[in-house]
Amino acid sequence: MNKKYTATSLKENKKFIKAVKELYGSDDVEKYAKRYADLYKRHTANFSGEVTFFSSPGRIEICGNHTDHNNGKVLAAAITIDTLACVSENNDNMINIASFGFPEVNVNLSDLSQRDDEVNTNGLVKGLCKRLVDFGYKIGGFNATTTSDVFKGAGVSSSAAFEVLVTEILNVLFNRGKITKVQKAVASQYAENVYFKKPCGLMDQMAVSLGSISGIDFKDDKNPKIKNIKWNFPALAIVVVNCGGDHSDLTGDYKAIRVEMESVAEFFGKAKLRFVTPALVYKNASRIQSDISGRAFLRAVHYIEENNRVDNAIAAILSGDEIGFLKEINASGESSYQLLQNYHTPTDLAQTIPVAVALAKRFDGVRAVRVHGGGFAGTMLAFVDAAKKHDFYQYMVKNYGAKNVYILNIRADGTKAVSF
Repeated sequence: MNKKYTATSLKENKKFIKAVKELYGSDDVEKYAKRYADLYKRHTANFSGEVTFFSSPGRIEICGNHTDHNNGKVLAAAITIDTLACVSENNDNMINIASFGFPEVNVNLSDLSQRDDEVNTNGLVKGLCKRLVDFGYKIGGFNATTTSDVFKGAGVSSSAAFEVLVTEILNVLFNRGKITKVQKAVASQYAENVYFKKPCGLMDQMAVSLGSISGIDFKDDKNPKIKNIKWNFPALAIVVVNCGGDHSDLTGDYKAIRVEMESVAEFFGKAKLRFVTPALVYKNASRIQSDISGRAFLRAVHYIEENNRVDNAIAAILSGDEIGFLKEINASGESSYQLLQNYHTPTDLAQTIPVAVALAKRFDGVRAVRVHGGGFAGTMLAFVDAAKKHDFYQYMVKNYGAKNVYILNIRADGTKAVSF
């Protein structure tokens, strides 16, 4: 017998109340009851069958800016905004996904071939399925209706949230939960790299899949070392500001960072910078500048020193050294601005991220601030005295609007089915 979900029934459901607290760090049950009930109503208006809800978080990159694609180190966390799906299995061998504000996805599972004219969400879903089949897992048809407050193109990984969401749906419906968190992330990266043709690293998908705070070392990217870390600074609030602009047309700028870092590695006969001795990079600065470019050298220096900052930030969290942690975050921001050079594109006169950072630094109570995610457009990450977080929120809302300023909590769980 199909369960029916209304806002009233969910508000009285003790398991739902508990899920809201765990997933969103919120006591506003009414808000989330309405969100889930509205999604259920829209889904069942178009699709039949028993339903399951799935939640896939956004992520923040605490430290480790543009390191994962060169086998580096990152410190990332799942956060309390999500892509939410209402899902029912079908017998049509089709994956149908209706996402508010986006074209519907319709993938016939009998053809998972990669096509150059399908570099879109359909292709992305096909790539996910193809990789899971390669891993020896089962796939099958389902209908899903999704809604998301993981804002698109602004650095909190709306794409990774969607990708890992689809893999977890396939995991629960057809594989009895046997697909590991790492495999879900790897399949998601493969789909984005090969079928969507975006040269992303693995950090976003790993953070979304793992949940909580994760220190990840990608030296062996087939078997990354993962350290689960508990947030240790209750006096610090985390605020993300969507500064404006959109990542979606900046693929060339992101690709250039990876290409330039790898060109420095190739200068020393290596595929990735992780396998080049830092002393060699510094010693050969003038040759790298003349043979490749000065910017490539600076980006290589950022990479080397950012890996060290990740280690230092992890150690600071584990030891409760708040001042030491904030020092590393501020240093990461300065390095991203000056060496990595991803605060804005060369021709960008608006400079949305530098403006937001300048405003944040002039607010009493901001302890650390840096570009967040890929950069060039998108978001800024700030660590703020918890006692002043609402004042800072209002300060930034005046410039960016309430829909673009988020006070966030760390979410313990990665992408998962929500049971209640």
